[in-house]
Amino acid sequence: MTAGVQAIDDGRVRCPWGTSTESYVAYHDHEWGVPEWDSRRLFEFVVLEGAQAGLSWLTILNKRPGYRRIFHDFDVERVAAFTDADIERALGDAGIVRNRAKILATRDNARAVLALSERGEDLDSLLWSFAPPPRDAPLTAFEDVPATTPASQAMAKALRSRGFRFVGPTTCYALMQATGMVDDHVAGCFRAGASGR
Repeated sequence: MTAGVQAIDDGRVRCPWGTSTESYVAYHDHEWGVPEWDSRRLFEFVVLEGAQAGLSWLTILNKRPGYRRIFHDFDVERVAAFTDADIERALGDAGIVRNRAKILATRDNARAVLALSERGEDLDSLLWSFAPPPRDAPLTAFEDVPATTPASQAMAKALRSRGFRFVGPTTCYALMQATGMVDDHVAGCFRAGASGR
């Protein structure tokens, strides 16, 4: 077996992080690294990756239904219209990470998405403009996967300049991985190269 991958009961070989729980297996197999162009889903990942800062991704995956419920399935206009009372309600809901700064950032980021539209930009085109060319070959081991790249640093700078929050270079790289802007499934993983990018 190639270094950096693991097989589980179904016989499929996966990236090592994608085998520890059913949630991780499903996310690894069906979402992570799959190109996503839908603006609403991209906004969802902006929010979720920002919420993950300092926490495990499993915590966020487990709370994802709560985020979808509280933030109206990431309807940008509805989230941008959140009042202070809506923020307080969200803070009292155990279905999400109850961090005031992150919840306020969700509203601010929704407003930043609307401001993009007012300037003739859209979230999907902006984010995908930072996608690097596909790699010639998968990375050999998961230890080779970077935490940040020049592209994620540039994305973070561009988003911050447009009013987004909780969008540092590490968060932006995780966003790029999650939405298929990069394919970081390692050599030997059955998903490596499967995205077509």
